[in-house]
Amino acid sequence: MGVDGGFDMVPRLGLGAEDTHNWALFIELVKGLYADDDQVEVKDHYIEFKAGEHPTLPFYGPLFLRFSSKISGQIARETGVEKYIRNVRRLAAGFFGGRIRFWTESTEQSGFYDWRDVHDIGRNLWEGKTQLTVTRFADEDGDYPLKITNDKLYEMLEIPDRGKGLVARCNIKRGTRILCEKPLLVVANTQPEVLNGIVASKLRSMSKEQQTQFLSLHNNFPRKHAFAGIVRTNALPCGPGAETGGVYPEICLINNSCRPNCHQSWNEAIDDGRETIHAVRDILAGEELTISYDDGNPTDIRKMKLKTSFGFDCTCDLCSLPAPELQASDTRRRLIQSLDEQIGDPMTMMNRPLSSLHACRRLLDALREEFVDPHAEGVATSTALIPRLYYDAFQVVVAHGDQARGRVFAERTYNARVECEGEDSPATQKAKRLMQEPASHASCGAYGTKWRTSKTAQPKKEMVGDEAYEKWLWRL
Repeated sequence: MGVDGGFDMVPRLGLGAEDTHNWALFIELVKGLYADDDQVEVKDHYIEFKAGEHPTLPFYGPLFLRFSSKISGQIARETGVEKYIRNVRRLAAGFFGGRIRFWTESTEQSGFYDWRDVHDIGRNLWEGKTQLTVTRFADEDGDYPLKITNDKLYEMLEIPDRGKGLVARCNIKRGTRILCEKPLLVVANTQPEVLNGIVASKLRSMSKEQQTQFLSLHNNFPRKHAFAGIVRTNALPCGPGAETGGVYPEICLINNSCRPNCHQSWNEAIDDGRETIHAVRDILAGEELTISYDDGNPTDIRKMKLKTSFGFDCTCDLCSLPAPELQASDTRRRLIQSLDEQIGDPMTMMNRPLSSLHACRRLLDALREEFVDPHAEGVATSTALIPRLYYDAFQVVVAHGDQARGRVFAERTYNARVECEGEDSPATQKAKRLMQEPASHASCGAYGTKWRTSKTAQPKKEMVGDEAYEKWLWRL
């Protein structure tokens, strides 16, 4: 059978400027080093090493998971594949440091990635396909992935230049609940000196393991009131507008991205309250799990807040975009904030409901453009603003008696909430009830009945088509 050996890239490369630049330099270095080697061939989309089992290096960095081969047996010896692996690994480590994870079965080590993910990418490259396509997800195939650490979909790792973080062990489908965690402690927001005493008291009642988990969390305010500093750096609010925050042993290790692949939310219906993490887009094996530490601000405000509150200069995929693309993002984010404020104006909603409804539609378009899925062209990620805007649209129409559109907007609110928060979220269940009975909302008909319809008066989409249905829904 032979012994496998090689190295994996963990976390896998992202779309940011630094990863893109470093991978391009690495590939050019490999090309130059083996320019005169007959066993190394530069193809259209990858470099193929005609040794051992023909390991490859794709030109598109996010496709790279593993460089490996059988390193024992006659073919391995005759082609010298182990030397290629050793040299390429050394070069890769020079660019990517601790992300290069060496392994060999001769020492009972195994790679990070499931072999089927590695083989899928290899097969696509050989067929000339360079897109990031996923053929399997956790929970869809009983034996995929083969090994999950402690039954978790992720692994806790040291991330170069980012401290500890969580990395997906396998492909995770959009809407999947990844974590559901009980807080180590819950405290109210108060002055640091008061908070420090409260936390010290709570720590005394914790187990040694819990104390260690709390004290190992990052502290951006270490000089005085250290316990309070950990809480100020890590606490997540226990619901929208809550005056209390929770600190968690694993969720608080999730790093920031200003275009995250996960959403965090407080669910008071689970065991007296737990924080949940859901995938807001398909997450690929090896991707770091991320949430947003910011509220969706433009770059200058966002980066200043992240530096002040958390002590880092953000270099996520969004923040490292070229200047023209970053300016376009900032323009969208300012528009999103402006439309959100406009939609929340009760006088406009009462006197000019069509203006409020159309603002909801423009906000939806802006969100879909700003929070695009980097791995799926034309697909937007889920974001907490989407169920909120659908609920705003629901309130606009039912306040004027339109139950038919209200029912559709409640259904869309429900579906979006399921993706971001799960079926058992109280907000999701509320949307489900409104979907069934839009007239049960307290504001139904409160501003008049000029738009009055029954809840079953909507046209059939399959009869009128998607475009006509959307025009009816948004009163365009």
